[in-house]
Parts: sequence; C-alpha cells; structure tokens
Amino acid sequence: MGACDRHALASLLGRFGLSLELLPHEGDIPGSYWGGDEAGLVGDRVLARRRTPVHSVLHEACHYVCMDPVRRSRLHTDAGGDYDEENAVCYLQIILADRLRDMGRERMWTDMDAWGYGFRLGSAREWFGHDAEDARRWLLRHAIIDSDERPTWQLRGA
Repeated sequence: MGACDRHALASLLGRFGLSLELLPHEGDIPGSYWGGDEAGLVGDRVLARRRTPVHSVLHEACHYVCMDPVRRSRLHTDAGGDYDEENAVCYLQIILADRLRDMGRERMWTDMDAWGYGFRLGSAREWFGHDAEDARRWLLRHAIIDSDERPTWQLRGA
C-alpha cells in the first residue's frame, strides 16, 4: 500500500460501509487470517499497514461484501464462505482494482499470481477471462455487480 493512494482506497471501501485502519509497523494485524503483513478483517474494519499488499486489502473487503448478513454480524478474522463465494470475492477484487488509479486489473492479476492464488487455468488473468463466468453470475445474482460489471455498492443480502 506504500505506493497506493490510501485516501482513494479508503473512499472505495467506505462505499461498502467499511473503514480502512492503518496500523503501526510492529505487532500483529488484528483479524489477519494469514498473519504477517496480510490485511485483517474485524467487523466492518479492514486493518492494514503501509506494507500490506493492496490485493490483500481488497480481498478481505470483498469477503465482507460477499458474505451473508449473519456471518457479517459476527465477523472476526475468518470470513468463511464456500467455493463459489471465494471465486466471487476474487472476481470482485479484480473489478474493484480498476477503480484505483494506482492498481488496475493488470497489476491485480500480477499480484494475485505472485501471492499464490490458485486457478485451474494457471493465472488470474486466464481464469478471469476464460473460467470465471460462475463467479460473475454469483455476483449478479446477489446484486453486487450489474450486467456491465459495475459495482452496485451493495452488500450481499442488504
């Protein structure tokens, strides 16, 4: 996040009712499922450091958006969800990356591959372009994106 416009990122998350909290460099990040510098998720707060990857912040935020209201109400660290929801989270984070001048889907795909997201076709770009129709349909069914793949800024079940 060091090179990212944090105000733009915070504003993007805010459209979903999320707040971005920047933490000092030392200590654990509360709510981080993976530990280290990976973003944490506690309630409606995404916690991160300057060295937290933007893909991690967006991924956790997208879990919040895609989870059902019951899980959202007791959220701390583990977003849960099933295979289809996880794919929808990945798809949404790519769409949202285009809303950040310093990110974009090209960089998101590269960062996802470097971190180790696993896709059947071998890369995030190939998955998104050729194997992610089920994720797109899931997001449409839950009114999280519209038919032009624009975010509706609504949470699942809202």
